[in-house]
Amino acid sequence: MSGASPIRPVLAGVDEGSDQRTVVRHAARQAGLHHTPLHLLHVTGHPDSAGTTRDGDGEGHGPPAPAAAVTERLAELARVEFPGITVTTETVPGRPAPVLLERSAEAAFLVLGHRGSGGFPRLSLGSVSQQVATHADCPVIVVRPGETSADPDNRVVVGVDLGDLRARALDVAYEEAAARGASLQLLHATFHPGEVPTGPSLVAPDFEALDAAALEILRTEAAKRLDRFPEVTVQARVERLRPAAMLTEASRGAALVVVGTHGRRGLRRLMLGSVSGEVLHRAAAPVLVVPGRDGDRQAS
Repeated sequence: MSGASPIRPVLAGVDEGSDQRTVVRHAARQAGLHHTPLHLLHVTGHPDSAGTTRDGDGEGHGPPAPAAAVTERLAELARVEFPGITVTTETVPGRPAPVLLERSAEAAFLVLGHRGSGGFPRLSLGSVSQQVATHADCPVIVVRPGETSADPDNRVVVGVDLGDLRARALDVAYEEAAARGASLQLLHATFHPGEVPTGPSLVAPDFEALDAAALEILRTEAAKRLDRFPEVTVQARVERLRPAAMLTEASRGAALVVVGTHGRRGLRRLMLGSVSGEVLHRAAAPVLVVPGRDGDRQAS
């Protein structure tokens, strides 16, 4: 008889950067909301740095490496400010993105900073966070220290793709809103220049009817989840503008923005979708990137 499945932690990728306290606070709060441990992982980038794993009481398994001080300082912050969670730390050598991607298979969430100051030395904005958000097996939260509201509204924002209503992002957004006791905004935006006729005798579509139909779809999706999430107050909005622009504007003051990736593997999944990628770079709130359904680690 197999044993119980291990509890998946919230995994935070950290380094020496001055912004890491914000990242760790967000990761610790996420762990508390989901009643799971927090694991701080520092990838040194140096093959001669010995890996050291330390438990929640600071007892090391092996001699402490100098780089372990990075995670221990941040772990102490998490233990003091979030005393109800278990915090463990680890320092390993290697390249940050591959290590984090490998570890994402065993994590509930993976939390990273986004340069600006970004999290890992010698790596530019997005080279780690965008790779990990694109390819991780678990949902990835990217925090923008210095640009995130210090006192956000208790509001979760999710972009809804009406062409892919089976996407996990909508359900994850509900779960996050419920965990926070937050309201939820379901946003759908669409605008294509080709929708506006330019030739003679062409009639423009009835945009008001199209918008009303889209809004009804959002309300139907909300109604389907009412039994599971009766405590979540939902607002549905449809606008005719670029989706990334709508989500970026809605992110101002929000607690979290949720976007999804398409369920793709291989070459088609080398880049985030244009909407998710732009929101990741421009949002004024932490962004939770939810992998498509085939992004989950499943037996095939």
